[in-house]
Amino acid sequence: MMPKTMAFAALACVLALGVRAEEKKTDALPAAPSGPKTTIPVQKDPPRHEGFLKVAKAGGIDLLFLGDSITDGWRGGGGKAIWDKAFAPLKAANFGISGDRTEHVLWRCQNGELEGYQAKLTVIMIGTNNGGDKAPDVAAGIEAIVKEVEKRQPASKILLLAIFPRGPDSKFPPRVKNEEVNKLISKLDDGKKIKYLDINPKFLTDDGTLGKDIMPDLLHPNAKGYQIWADAILPVVKEMLGAK
Repeated sequence: MMPKTMAFAALACVLALGVRAEEKKTDALPAAPSGPKTTIPVQKDPPRHEGFLKVAKAGGIDLLFLGDSITDGWRGGGGKAIWDKAFAPLKAANFGISGDRTEHVLWRCQNGELEGYQAKLTVIMIGTNNGGDKAPDVAAGIEAIVKEVEKRQPASKILLLAIFPRGPDSKFPPRVKNEEVNKLISKLDDGKKIKYLDINPKFLTDDGTLGKDIMPDLLHPNAKGYQIWADAILPVVKEMLGAK
């Protein structure tokens, strides 16, 4: 029979090993995501992302645009010629993807699209696709993107654009919510590296009507809409870039 002292020692050893095993198991568990889903990164469109990584790796980017289909549209028939004239000479890159929400842009920012170069200015306009999310949550997602850009592109200034108007008039619910988001993100303007700019009135009539001659589907600009966008921000972009 094992002496009592040896039995107690053996038991203590077993218990200690169990505690260590449990600690190791607990330490191995990943931290659960916290916060609204608008701030939790989600992967989307891997092929487009891989294409942007190649552009980033090539470097030479002074001006970066981040966003959704509205930004993506600078590549299309409506925006391309205007982009080529207004922004391409400024060493610009367009990392907008159709359908993106804040969580998608955030994922891309955290997975290589802000590496391999040092931008002087980043233009951000995102959030209209977060239709099922509350305004404060959308604003939180946009703030998370801004912070990610600050972290990974520390020398870059940020031009944060108000979410563009959508729908026929100022009573259209998605537009009402986006305006709530805009009020919240306007507070991110620090008067130094981050500038908030609302160019929405330039798309609208005096009574808040959005015309189909500017956005045929009342969401995405056509060539006329992209020209309005370029004319509205180009002086600010050049000033923030320090370009003539």
